[in-house]
Amino acid sequence: MKNQHPLRLIVADLDGTLLHDGVSFETRALTERTITAVTEAHDAGIRIAVATARPVRTSWDIVHQIPVDACVYLNGALIDLSPSQSSYALLTASSEDTHAQKSKHLRRFGFSSGRARQVCTELLSVIPNLRLGVVMNDQRYTNFDIHIIWPQEECHLTDFTDLPQGRVDKIIIFPRKQEITTLRASLPRDFELHISEGSMWMLMNPQANKRSALQMMCAHMQLPLSQVAAFGDDAIDISMLQAAGIGVAVSNAIPEVLRAADQICPSNNDDGVAEWIDTALKTS
Repeated sequence: MKNQHPLRLIVADLDGTLLHDGVSFETRALTERTITAVTEAHDAGIRIAVATARPVRTSWDIVHQIPVDACVYLNGALIDLSPSQSSYALLTASSEDTHAQKSKHLRRFGFSSGRARQVCTELLSVIPNLRLGVVMNDQRYTNFDIHIIWPQEECHLTDFTDLPQGRVDKIIIFPRKQEITTLRASLPRDFELHISEGSMWMLMNPQANKRSALQMMCAHMQLPLSQVAAFGDDAIDISMLQAAGIGVAVSNAIPEVLRAADQICPSNNDDGVAEWIDTALKTS
């Protein structure tokens, strides 16, 4: 291993990294080998965290198949620093909910639904047929039928004038090729852009990203970044891999991630993270 510091935390992305591919988004899954390897690492005293762009709804059942000490959802818009204290209801509650606000182990980085409404309206005035949506309270509000992308997912069709009051986690956009140039020129400057799997654009609070989430987890756990191994495959993982003591790309990662990584492990479909963990435990 490149890093000479003891390994104390493993942080892994889900889709394309920890999960095997499936015939659909909903059928991507952990294998028994990965579950066993992660559990053995945890039993050896290494803390485990998951960092995903997924909302709680599509992550909950996956995350709770393995021992986790922290979870990053929505690309960093929601961070759970103590999953053992959390329930599904707490994580999916409105950020305006008193109980959610008082949960000191939760960190939320979003923006107002009023600002989301304004941004969506302005983008549609420039690109009238733009496919976009708002994610809040673990629900999606979109101006198109989301089933063309995620067949089993739910959404609330909207023109964004009727968004509920509260805090929004992110704005999601699925631009067509001919819309990309105009869209880039029209993006609001008070948001940070992240692109997932080359197709989903996410406008987020600048504090909501995997690098910031990793730094927050390390501060909470009182351990240095040098003792972290982070795994990923997509552009939204690069900053996290660069911040960690060891940044590991699965071999199926996009070229930018492969170039940014310190190490490369086998692909997600070959249980690359599990193989890396097995080797690390044997050599530690």
